[in-house]
Amino acid sequence: MGGPSGPMLLCLVAATGADSIGPEGPPTTAGRRSPAFLRYWSFAMSPRFRLPALATLALGLIAATASAQPAADPAAVAQAARSVQTQVVAWRRDIHQHPELGQHEVRTAKLVADQLRKLGLQPRTGIAHTGVAAVLKGGQPGPRIAIRADMDALPVTEPAGLPFASKVTADYRGQPVGVMHACGHDAHVAILLGVATALAAQKDRLPGEVMFVFQPAEEGPPTAGEPFGAKLMLDQGVFKDFKPDAVFGLHVWAGLNVGQVGYRSGPMLASADEWSLTVRGKQTHGSRPWDGVDPITVGAQILLASQSMIARQVNIAATPVVLTAGQFNSGVRFNIIPDEAKLVGTLRTFDPAVREDVIARLRRTADDYAHAAGASAELAVVNNAPATINDAALTRRALPSLRRAAGEANVVESGLVTVAEDFSQFANTVPGFYFFVGSTAQGSDAAKAPINHSPNFMLDEGSLEVGTKAMLQVALDYLQAAPAQD
Repeated sequence: MGGPSGPMLLCLVAATGADSIGPEGPPTTAGRRSPAFLRYWSFAMSPRFRLPALATLALGLIAATASAQPAADPAAVAQAARSVQTQVVAWRRDIHQHPELGQHEVRTAKLVADQLRKLGLQPRTGIAHTGVAAVLKGGQPGPRIAIRADMDALPVTEPAGLPFASKVTADYRGQPVGVMHACGHDAHVAILLGVATALAAQKDRLPGEVMFVFQPAEEGPPTAGEPFGAKLMLDQGVFKDFKPDAVFGLHVWAGLNVGQVGYRSGPMLASADEWSLTVRGKQTHGSRPWDGVDPITVGAQILLASQSMIARQVNIAATPVVLTAGQFNSGVRFNIIPDEAKLVGTLRTFDPAVREDVIARLRRTADDYAHAAGASAELAVVNNAPATINDAALTRRALPSLRRAAGEANVVESGLVTVAEDFSQFANTVPGFYFFVGSTAQGSDAAKAPINHSPNFMLDEGSLEVGTKAMLQVALDYLQAAPAQD
């Protein structure tokens, strides 16, 4: 039998992505020899070659080409993550010991900007008060991505114990408070600096461009209703001259053990509304309540009725809803019924229509109870963050990267989580993907670990390497690969 038949040669050309073939040698792709084909060409052209062997080869190449997507070598990614871990841990401990509340992250922002300059980048500072952003331009053509970390701490007093525990105090909305990185944002900043360092080290062979976004005030502004965080960064043009094709973010999470990574396609985190209810009554002596209108009693009735409203009027089987009061303030003296009571709380929903319905029901409930007592009620609602919704196509594309980085058994699908994140503001602008990195020590029951925002939240520093590796793998795979097919 002579050389391969015309149809079979065409099959091999298609399998290797070649655009030309001729008697002078192997097929070419854009003027170059197709590397996958070179391994087989001499054998395929030999007189001993048989059609069944060629058919088998062609089908194998087609299958391999259809299933393979370019990806960064996981071993090389793991080594890159390990190489920066000493510095990542040092950054995390430094930032943890010097926490700063939202829009006051002055020291943290300077640390970030200084490190980015050492990498040869030109950071833009002062975005949304203290935000920092910088772009790394790779030496090869490719897409644009953004990776975001939040920088602010919480008004939480940290217990003694860690050698780098916070002793910082501050004023928060008129109250003296301790300040602690009780949500792990110190880890987020350190991880992103590690990712930036690792990517900058391979700048010349890096395809595309990467923006590193260090965001202030994810936990909210100093004053309710004030512009803040991700939305303010967008309003001030952080993506104006650099609009990424995708944005990525992560969060260390006490609900998972170190080594585990959590993801979810579609809605993942709730929207967050800060509501305040002012009940106005009529001040009188505490011994003669009939001479006045008691706003404390009315406020308590409204609060209890709001919980019944959620349980009996809202279909929480279809989508979760949480309505919580975190403050109830009124009065200055034990024997005076005051003029006014104020309740402040949060509303968490995953569906914009449900959110609007619950707000309307809460307003009606407050008005009716107040009217019945001869009082008045005024409800104000401020949305701090929309729901975080992972882009479905981007999730499908990133999931294999997480599995390469953490191991398939360690990548778990998360349920809906009623905490909120203003990463959603970025993800509503361009396709976004957000994932959890386990922070509870291996061997401990993550379900019983103090959750983020607790003063007893304890981050195991093994999570830093996992987070660095996972984000590096996701970023490099996206930069190197063609988009996955739906």
